[in-house]
Amino acid sequence: MPLSNLNNEQLNAAKCKQGYNLIIASAGTGKTSTIVGRIAHLLNIGVKPEEILLLTFTNKAASEMITRISNFFSKELAKKIMAGTFHSVSYKLLEQLKIKIILKQTNELKTLFKSLYEKRVFYDRDDKTNPYDGSYLYDLYSLYLNSNNDEEFGQWIVEKNSAHHLYTMIYEDVILEFNELKEQYSYVNFDDLLLNMLKALDNNTFSFKEILVDEYQDTNSLQGKLLNKFNAKALFCVGDYDQSIYAFNGSDINIISSFSQRYQNAKVFTLTKNYRSTRSILDLATKVISYNERIYDKKLEVIRNTSDIKPKLLAFNESFSQYEYISKLISKSTNSHDEIAIIYRNNSSADGIEANLREYEIPSKRKGGMSFFDSIEVRFVIDILLMQISNNDMMAFIHILEHGKGIGKAISKDIFDALMKLGKGNIFDGFFNPDMNIKNPYESNKIKNIQLGLFDDFFELGSISKFKDCGFSESFFGNPILKHPKLNIDGAKYIYDFYLLLKHLKKVKNPHALVTNICSSMMYSKLKDSLTTKRASLKDGTIDTMLKTKSLAKINRKSFILKNLAQKYTRLDKFLNSMILGASEMAEGQGINLLSIHASKGLEFKEVYIIDLMQGRFPNNKLISKGGSIEEERRLFYVAVTRAKDILYLSFARYDKIKKMNYIPSIFLNEASLINKEN
Repeated sequence: MPLSNLNNEQLNAAKCKQGYNLIIASAGTGKTSTIVGRIAHLLNIGVKPEEILLLTFTNKAASEMITRISNFFSKELAKKIMAGTFHSVSYKLLEQLKIKIILKQTNELKTLFKSLYEKRVFYDRDDKTNPYDGSYLYDLYSLYLNSNNDEEFGQWIVEKNSAHHLYTMIYEDVILEFNELKEQYSYVNFDDLLLNMLKALDNNTFSFKEILVDEYQDTNSLQGKLLNKFNAKALFCVGDYDQSIYAFNGSDINIISSFSQRYQNAKVFTLTKNYRSTRSILDLATKVISYNERIYDKKLEVIRNTSDIKPKLLAFNESFSQYEYISKLISKSTNSHDEIAIIYRNNSSADGIEANLREYEIPSKRKGGMSFFDSIEVRFVIDILLMQISNNDMMAFIHILEHGKGIGKAISKDIFDALMKLGKGNIFDGFFNPDMNIKNPYESNKIKNIQLGLFDDFFELGSISKFKDCGFSESFFGNPILKHPKLNIDGAKYIYDFYLLLKHLKKVKNPHALVTNICSSMMYSKLKDSLTTKRASLKDGTIDTMLKTKSLAKINRKSFILKNLAQKYTRLDKFLNSMILGASEMAEGQGINLLSIHASKGLEFKEVYIIDLMQGRFPNNKLISKGGSIEEERRLFYVAVTRAKDILYLSFARYDKIKKMNYIPSIFLNEASLINKEN
């Protein structure tokens, strides 16, 4: 049983009386085992599996815990436990309530947001303060949703920066239009999942007798409101205030620090036995984090009784010497590549180390960069699949069409709106059975409003005679969408390929067959040729044929992976939702782990390198000046150090020749007594 493997501290926590319980679990103290033990205890005392809700930071973590439960009970019983991230659980519960939603990735809806924003003109401007750009405003709005205290967005913006008072009316109107479009097409992003769940709980209740929350220190205001709205009589929250590193995403350390005050008769348990790191590594981490204010007392005890290799400080005159030397060290390491991690505070650090590893022919995989599902070739297939479920998926349509030569996002959106008019609200009807009485499907319905940055958009139709020799079928050649004034011959041919593919896919239903047909289509073949040519283009304009062949092989490999993933599903909607919800957690490739500190969270490695430990870069002074704090930077350092089990290297350079900047060592190296202020 899971309980028999626990130490006394873990066992006391796992078997505590139901109520409001907080478990302070530092890095390496066995929090996962404690959570699994708690679930086993609840099942043993008669709590039904469907009355347990497990909320984790990643779906992978939830899956691992449920697998461990199934090993001791049964797969059938374990499956009845509602488990996953706040977002995936909200999705499942909204689905149970039959609330219609179409889940979109953050970057997809950011594209829509920017297309609305870019049509605004800021007539009145402050000479000293420029308006936020569309991308940054979208991120700010997401932060607002996750961290606000019930104030309006405009008020929240002004509190952050009063100089933007002049622009808040336009900001709010763009957001209003954005939310109206999302509601019209039932689009939701991850923020909306929580907001919709919060709203659904006004009229619906769930019979969860206990809610377990992993990584509680990273809970944000919106998630906190959702927890309270579930109105569960028992909470089992596990976290470590020293690992609270998501303030940039709205997480609030006050949520964990005020637990005892907010919940009546709350109990706090502390796990102190560290099973992961050697004494020297743990002592270094503890020494630095002790400079932060102590919220809950804790003193860690090292359990491992292995040889202790002291952490090493590496100092360099120049940053690329640092990357080269570390690559050389790794080339001589006896540890497998999967057991080695290079951890950095800033993504720019990863570029240099990645290039040097390649020089030594050391494979590497970078987490926190582009995921498998963010690649154009994979997203293209997913978007066409999405249109099989929802013909009128505007975002999928724009993403597919924008790759046509001379088309882009703006023309794609124009063509979408035109097809909606021609099909009387249905894209497929606009393609295959257009209303020919509509002579100008591009006629604008926008109302001029200078105060909101809106101006009339005049559209003069183009001639379709330029497409007469393109070989289009008669039914397609007569479609009024071809009258777009900026549509060229290549763009029209691309749309025709799309038309033919959609027509063919009408007969196909199985997810694997759909993926196979898309990947073998003329449209996908043209996309592959375009992408491989672009990726193999050299600075002088020539094409590296070997690079193009390698690029094609990578695309074909991704197609193969996608086909394999689709084989497990009989329903297209289940396949797509699984791909979208789990996209950020999938990693490709093998080799040395290149990780931002946030991406390293929850992982452990035998050998760890923390690079670019210079004042200004780590701690990151720029982010501190934008509302961060030295305390959060110190927690980031603590997280990075505690990823190491056996070997830890910390490195810095005094000069960066790319940025032409001199640096001094990070304050954290002083606090760790690895370097003194005088030297």
